[in-house]
Amino acid sequence: MSRIETIYPADRVALREVGLRDGLQLVKKFPSTEAKQRWVREEYAACVRHFEVGSFLPAKTFPQFVDVRDVVATVASLPGAHGIALALNERGVNEALASGVGEIASVVSATEEHSQANAHRSRSSAIANIKRLCELRDASAHKPLVNAAISMALGCSITGAVDPKEVLRLVDKCLEAGVDFVAIADTVGYAGPKQVGELSRAAVKLAGTKPICIHLHDTRGMGIANAAAALDEGVRILDGSLGGLGGCPFAPGATGNVVFEDLVFLCESKGFATGIDLEKLIGVRNILREEMPDERLYGGLARAGLPGGSAAKAA
Repeated sequence: MSRIETIYPADRVALREVGLRDGLQLVKKFPSTEAKQRWVREEYAACVRHFEVGSFLPAKTFPQFVDVRDVVATVASLPGAHGIALALNERGVNEALASGVGEIASVVSATEEHSQANAHRSRSSAIANIKRLCELRDASAHKPLVNAAISMALGCSITGAVDPKEVLRLVDKCLEAGVDFVAIADTVGYAGPKQVGELSRAAVKLAGTKPICIHLHDTRGMGIANAAAALDEGVRILDGSLGGLGGCPFAPGATGNVVFEDLVFLCESKGFATGIDLEKLIGVRNILREEMPDERLYGGLARAGLPGGSAAKAA
């Protein structure tokens, strides 16, 4: 069995909690290193196994990720846990490789305008960056997984509608470059279930034996409906953030990710066993309330509680 098949088995859903990376991009105050480590450990105790833990970006610009190596090490110390970190250039990739993180993520924008705003490079340059990342992975000692996310894949807040054929062209280019899998990102919550389902189906078909991930934002309240559509079309890796934290600093109008707790409940309700203890998971929100008291947390499950149980504390 290959490493990707071990970490992301094709016969079950893998849910990745991205709060420690995407979730912290727009917050005014961010958790201490110790609180981040508790966040990971408490989610692990709730049987979460996939964690996006931060970015290897300049600390001056993104001080919330200055301790990313410490969080990577925390995940690595937990049996069966898998850490993911973002790197957007060769310097960041080399730092990520040195950290021993299990997976490196990078980004290709679906539109030229967002590519320039987000990474100050063309899309062709971003593809070349992905290829270089794969070369560095192949030459490394521990050979982490590599994924490429197509941001703004379902609509761009800068340019508007995005042609699905163009997104699929970029998916194909990333696969050719050597990534282990591709993520489709609705970066600003532009789309509804029909669009998400159609693009997911086409991407899954194009990727063949490699998995497709869906990364959704809940800007217009469509996050859970869109996740259901992606599941129906064969997507088996899904991203969400605890409490619905998140947003892209270079995408006008971006708001939080789909709520991770609600995403777990969706999967379970559709017959996909996640193994995640929802009551314990909801309890991890206490860390967010303590460390970031001014940040609004979202989630229907945290508000209403599990069916048949007592209502959860409002959050």
